[in-house]
Amino acid sequence: MGALMEPSWGTSALSPPSVPMELHAQNREKLVQALRENLAASSRSIRGFVFLQGGEEQTRQESYFAYLFGVREPGFYGAIDIASGQSLLFAPRLTPDYAVWLGEIKPLPYFKERYMVSKVFYVDEIMQVLTDHSRESEKPLLFLLYGLNTDSNNFSKPAVIEDMEKFDTDLSTLHPILTECRIFKSELELSLIQYANDVSSQAHIEVMRKTKPGMKEYQLESIFLHHVYMYGGCRHCSYTCICATGENSSVLHYGHAASPNDRILNDGDMALMDMGAEYHFMVNGKFTKDQTIIYNAVLKAHNAVICEMRPGVSWIDMHKLAEKNILESLQKESILVGNIADMMSKRLGATFLPHGLGHLLGIDTHDPGGYPKGTERPKEPGLRSLRTVRELKEGMVITVEPGCYFIDALLSPALEAPETSDFFNQKELVKYKNFGGVRIESDVYVTSTGCKNLTNCPRQTWEIEAVMAGAPWPLDSIFYQK
Repeated sequence: MGALMEPSWGTSALSPPSVPMELHAQNREKLVQALRENLAASSRSIRGFVFLQGGEEQTRQESYFAYLFGVREPGFYGAIDIASGQSLLFAPRLTPDYAVWLGEIKPLPYFKERYMVSKVFYVDEIMQVLTDHSRESEKPLLFLLYGLNTDSNNFSKPAVIEDMEKFDTDLSTLHPILTECRIFKSELELSLIQYANDVSSQAHIEVMRKTKPGMKEYQLESIFLHHVYMYGGCRHCSYTCICATGENSSVLHYGHAASPNDRILNDGDMALMDMGAEYHFMVNGKFTKDQTIIYNAVLKAHNAVICEMRPGVSWIDMHKLAEKNILESLQKESILVGNIADMMSKRLGATFLPHGLGHLLGIDTHDPGGYPKGTERPKEPGLRSLRTVRELKEGMVITVEPGCYFIDALLSPALEAPETSDFFNQKELVKYKNFGGVRIESDVYVTSTGCKNLTNCPRQTWEIEAVMAGAPWPLDSIFYQK
């Protein structure tokens, strides 16, 4: 064999951080406090157990369970005594064959120390342990997780064990309270989200530098996945990668099984990369005039929203602000004509920005809590796609991802409708027939006075062109001027 050589993929100064179990202990404390307050406010006894079932998959833990316990292994259950605050884990009792195929069978004290819980037992001891621990004459009360995820429209699955009839159960209290706890991030949570952003940002920059005409879209995906794993320790991507070039960039969820990132990149194409931290750039390293127009329209909307974000601001208003900025930019370039206020009232913005402005972010790519009890989803085009309609509050992490797309299925009806057809300058619009679309995303943390952008990618067109030409990132401001 020849001598080992340093890989040409580049390197990263990032070091995967250890995940402190204090993070999950803090989450449990936050939940217990919120539950006690809720029970006291409704004149109910401070009693019972939060009871959750972990995931059965080897690769992905159930999100609510992971939030509270941080357990990686499948087959676990967890309980929290609301009165005392004590946390209990229940591990599966493994057969000797496990040690042959999957490695050492850890003793119970290992899990107690690793996950910073009060006590650990086996799953087959749940009923006896909870009954003994409750020390009450009546049946032990279990608060189970059951509620609608307003993003996926799926219901959370409550924990299931044998002899459940020997417990009293509450299916309505836990879900909204635990969901609300997840919305507001601690400093420890925020540091992990920041790390994921840093790794993704570096990987996107690596993709920019390696992209050339003639490559396949899946090769860009492969560069990204290699970088986040090789240099960031991120074994899995949080969702199916979208590597959309040319007209494919107008397909909002491109990259699915029927469109598996397999188009050949042509010279002059734009590429929309949605892989952890979404971004947009050109295949040959230079923006054309039309690409610059649409890209800057989206960037203007993106920056306008971030400038206005602070506690108390309505997310619906932020979406409308993004729409307004995109419409103004298209009007400036004579793609649209007429009064902007009239365009807004006719919901023309939804023709170019059909998806919501962003979504809550945390353990899940689309974190729950976007529509708490008492809120309703808007019915107007564009607005009905919003993942949340909440007012911003300190501690939230939310994506800001405006886009501008030229989608025939939306443009054709708008061109034919009497109330919107006069807004279009078809002579200019036809130039963008096969343009596709642009989307720019940042993950943003809401602070007490404004917000902090956690994403660190080149944004201005001149920054992207410089990085794709080989310049370091961040750019040296002395040598690279706008």
